[in-house]
Amino acid sequence: MRPLPTLLTLTLAAAFGGFAATAIRDGLEAPANAAPAAAVPTPTVAALPAVVSGQPLPSLAPMLARVTPAVVSVHTKQRVRVSPFGNDPIFRRMFPELSQERINESLGSGVIVDAQRGYVLTNHHVIEGADEVSVTLADGRTLAAEFVGSDPDTDVALMKIPAQNLTALPLANSDALRVGDFVVAVGNPFGIGQTVTSGIVSAVGRTGLRGLGFQNFIQTDASINPGNSGGALVNLNGELVGINTASFNPRGSAAGNIGLGFAIPTSLARNIMGQLIANNGVVIRGTLGLESQDVDARIAQALGLGEARGAVVTQVFTGGAAASAGLKVGDVIVGANEERIDSRDELRNYEGLQPVGSRIALDVRRDGKPLKLMATLREQPRSFAGQEIDPRLSGAVFAELPERLRQAGLSGVMIESVARGSRAEANSLRKDDVVIASNTGNFEDLPGFRASFTQAPAQLVLRILRGNRRADLLMQ
Repeated sequence: MRPLPTLLTLTLAAAFGGFAATAIRDGLEAPANAAPAAAVPTPTVAALPAVVSGQPLPSLAPMLARVTPAVVSVHTKQRVRVSPFGNDPIFRRMFPELSQERINESLGSGVIVDAQRGYVLTNHHVIEGADEVSVTLADGRTLAAEFVGSDPDTDVALMKIPAQNLTALPLANSDALRVGDFVVAVGNPFGIGQTVTSGIVSAVGRTGLRGLGFQNFIQTDASINPGNSGGALVNLNGELVGINTASFNPRGSAAGNIGLGFAIPTSLARNIMGQLIANNGVVIRGTLGLESQDVDARIAQALGLGEARGAVVTQVFTGGAAASAGLKVGDVIVGANEERIDSRDELRNYEGLQPVGSRIALDVRRDGKPLKLMATLREQPRSFAGQEIDPRLSGAVFAELPERLRQAGLSGVMIESVARGSRAEANSLRKDDVVIASNTGNFEDLPGFRASFTQAPAQLVLRILRGNRRADLLMQ
């Protein structure tokens, strides 16, 4: 009968645990603005008994003992020049000696997925723009990391560390995850050290989050906080099911966790990692070679559709996968490989997650009647030189718009670079300008922009977005 007082004590301790945690948090946050945070000793807590009423208590500890050595802390450094004149280009050029170098540092997490070759998966946004990246292992070793490659549109990055005696996580089949499955998140939130949180799978195949690129997220209520990015989401077998990437809170991270965390499934991360290794650090995507728009009520009525959903084809590019499959302008795509397609963005998202050579069974409505077409995705061009389509654009390189900007509502193409002294520079084009319109015709992406130059106009005008400002530029 002795366990009863012990359990009562533990119950009371658990009830006051939240108040104690709040008090500890407030004590930590108050001095954080005045000085660097000192190391916080781990508080001593009472251990649960191993057995209660003859039954062993379930615990995640044995599984986590295998998992945590494979989860690392990622430290990045970026050198930036800071001028007392801010971003004013004239004064910065007049007084370069007044600029000073500053080191920006950030923290994130990563997961060792190949112990023999030292491969570490993390998020692109964790290492973006970094001049130096180092990895701290669970055993305390800190090692310089070699950048292998990254894919901004899926937020996956791959690094390599030169270490022995590493522990890697096996990659599970994330496609087998079901809503309600238990999962555990491991990472380095706020830089305080390795931390474990648990929860369930709240949703799978989650899309439609603005500004996050191509999407097929696992949603979980396990706490994912700043610094957890790039860490591991594992199942109860200790297998990697996802790479933690984002949390959603309309009030910001200061409001605390509200149970909306998102992870990149291992099925996607595995594919991206394989491409980064095989293609010298880049991802080559497949494309259907078409442009489309959402089906609204008016279009649905005009095309004889029973409901207003899907992506209606507005342009089919010659020589592309869609043309070879027999798609025509006016066809409505409502499904791909048995996956429902309700909008243009859903079609683009699905298309962007497939590798070159993928066979896609398209569920189409033509003249209101169902039709099945098979398409094989062809390589999507990453960029092309302006002089290939018009000499007035010589010196500029045009690239596909980052998917995170598309999710934020933009369409068009981005200027990847502008050569010094070129005709494009003389025409006031600048690196990172977004071309959102042209008098050559309508376009939404890189293939559409190129196709719009079939008949170059006598006067070429580009509408560009630079920061928050728009301008119409006449190309001379």
